[in-house]
Amino acid sequence: MKLRRLAGGTAAALGLAAVANRTLAGRAGSLDPPLSGRQHTYRWRGIDVSYTEAGDPDDPDLLLIHGVNAAASSREFAEVFDSLSEEYHVVAPDLPGFGRSGRPPLLYSGSLYAEFVAEFARDTTEDAACLASSLSGAYAVEAASEVEFSRLLLICPTATTMPTQRPGLRSLLRTPVVGTALYNLITSKPSIRYFNADHGYYDVDNLSEETLEYEWRTAHQPGARYAPASFIAGFLDRPIDLGKELAELDVPTTLFWGREADITPLRQGRTLAETADVRLVVIDRARLLPHVEHPREFVGAVREELRGAEHE
Repeated sequence: MKLRRLAGGTAAALGLAAVANRTLAGRAGSLDPPLSGRQHTYRWRGIDVSYTEAGDPDDPDLLLIHGVNAAASSREFAEVFDSLSEEYHVVAPDLPGFGRSGRPPLLYSGSLYAEFVAEFARDTTEDAACLASSLSGAYAVEAASEVEFSRLLLICPTATTMPTQRPGLRSLLRTPVVGTALYNLITSKPSIRYFNADHGYYDVDNLSEETLEYEWRTAHQPGARYAPASFIAGFLDRPIDLGKELAELDVPTTLFWGREADITPLRQGRTLAETADVRLVVIDRARLLPHVEHPREFVGAVREELRGAEHE
């Protein structure tokens, strides 16, 4: 009798979870373009990759690669995109598995994203400067060994976000009912706000309701849990030494670091800059997102770096 009750209760809980999952997916609706500009689709290995282009095509190319998290998209660059497009031909994709790009149920990996950055850059830009955020900084560094970037501009770059790979956790998050329910908890609005306050923003009041809404909606698109499942389980990290890789590249590089960053603290940025012999620009009152919290200062610093590169 107890076993029957337990089975009945489990079935009821799973049924309620399935209903809740469908309700959330329906509430998210379709996703608006993340940035103002010309919207395009790039077909890559059977995946429709959405990207935004702005600025004069005759201006120097600037490729923007957003960071990786459960609510990631190229909207990360919304505060700087228009300003950068005044002087540069700016191209910003949503990485496969994120934003408005296709989200097939792949076992996403860091090597896949490094290959994507290289191939996308080769096919859509020419001699571009590449601005990449957080973990995508590692992908850009690896891509730079295969494609000619004029400069690397890396925001709090890292190759490692998790202590180890956890295949069991990835498998759990990929399951249709329990995994989706767990993922929905991780990507609820309170959770998204918490993670932004914990390590993304220096002042979480800079997280607008519009941005929070977009991050929630992008995290609840069909197939949204597959790429984050690999991220949360550590499979999007790269087994590389960023300092060594940068030192071996013949690409001028600038690091941008929020002074108050804690997951990738400033001391790590200083060590990386010294090891690779690259420039380091520190932005006060910022953590992982100096370009979001201080867009005017950040754009000014990027322009200074790129103008300086023209005379090197």
